[in-house]
Amino acid sequence: MKRVGFFFFAMLLAAVIASGVAVVYQRHQGRTLFVELTRLNRERDEMNFEYGRLQLEQSTWAEPNRIEQVARGQLGMVGALPAETVVIRR
Repeated sequence: MKRVGFFFFAMLLAAVIASGVAVVYQRHQGRTLFVELTRLNRERDEMNFEYGRLQLEQSTWAEPNRIEQVARGQLGMVGALPAETVVIRR
């Protein structure tokens, strides 16, 4: 009878130790995942900021006045005169 009690006690002790190790592992894993989540949120925020900056830059470069300046200055283009304009209709 003492042998069965000792075996039962040893099994309970092993279960408690395994449970404790599992709790420690899960807490560590939770903290690791939280650190990763925080890093990814920061990276997302930085990317959103960069995306907004790039949209503003694109809208600046696509201004009709700027395009006309580049066309006239760098490419030597000029606007068509009314006499040179041909309207095509179906």
